[in-house]
Amino acid sequence: MKVSLGAISYRYNHSSMAQTPWGELPIQDAHIHFFTHKFYSALAQQKKAANAEALAPILNFEIPAPDPVILAGRWATELARFNVQRAGLIASMPGDEDSVAAAVAAHPDRFHGYFMLDPTQPDALARVNRAAANPHLHCICLFPAMHTYSITDPRLVPILEVASDHQLSVFVHCGAISLGVRKKLGLASQFNMRYSNPLDLHPVALHFPLVRFIIPHFGAGLFREALMLADLCPNVFFDTSSSNRWMLYEGIDLASVFRRSIDVLGIPRLLFGSDSSFFPRGWHAAILDQQTKVLYELGLDVQQASQILCSNLEQLHRPRVLRVN
Repeated sequence: MKVSLGAISYRYNHSSMAQTPWGELPIQDAHIHFFTHKFYSALAQQKKAANAEALAPILNFEIPAPDPVILAGRWATELARFNVQRAGLIASMPGDEDSVAAAVAAHPDRFHGYFMLDPTQPDALARVNRAAANPHLHCICLFPAMHTYSITDPRLVPILEVASDHQLSVFVHCGAISLGVRKKLGLASQFNMRYSNPLDLHPVALHFPLVRFIIPHFGAGLFREALMLADLCPNVFFDTSSSNRWMLYEGIDLASVFRRSIDVLGIPRLLFGSDSSFFPRGWHAAILDQQTKVLYELGLDVQQASQILCSNLEQLHRPRVLRVN
């Protein structure tokens, strides 16, 4: 079966399509957290637990093997079970980009590689330069509130210059941030919301027009500000991931969020995401069901739905041309 979506044609087997209100469609997920053994080991150290495995009875999560390729295989099998073609894997702690790169190298047709960066660290630029030379990494993930810096901090300029020169996308978490795994462990999350405003990204996105900036969760409670940013900056995308509990702050529902996002950004700048993260829960299929139901009821046709659910992400992370110094 061949499905033509805009400038890109996809050829999939019938069995690799996910069931949606429009019938069977290809799905790509822009937002899956890659919770590695290294990630859990860091949490265990903060919890003063003996090791990563000691967290299992507290969290009721499976603790993966130390080899990230094994975890990548688990995710590849899980995505195949739900007929998800490809997903963005987010290395969910600074310094874990090698894990996600290994995962993508093992399954290059299944994953896009995202990695968390703390730009306040002295080795941040060196890490980005190494990532730019790695074909298995596609996106830098920034969490200003978590690491307490402004997105306008001058230290980010050389990092974003590398992103611009090497076609790396940049994910910027704005709005409310809550980490369920830390809550379960009773660990404090001393984040600073003053660094969460999407409008802070406005001069940065204008200065780096070739960088594709991704705002997850529709701005996570700062929806109006995120819409303003995206309206003024055509290089800003939204990912639709999570339960979007932040809607309680604004008294709106998911249909209103999608309708307003489509009106401001248009279909091509919306990326489906689930915010899946841990096993045994695995891939968060209920998010796909919830979002496709809303999009269908809003009257999107199969072509428009396919863009949000698949082809927008594929085009965003088209293969990079690596430069040889």
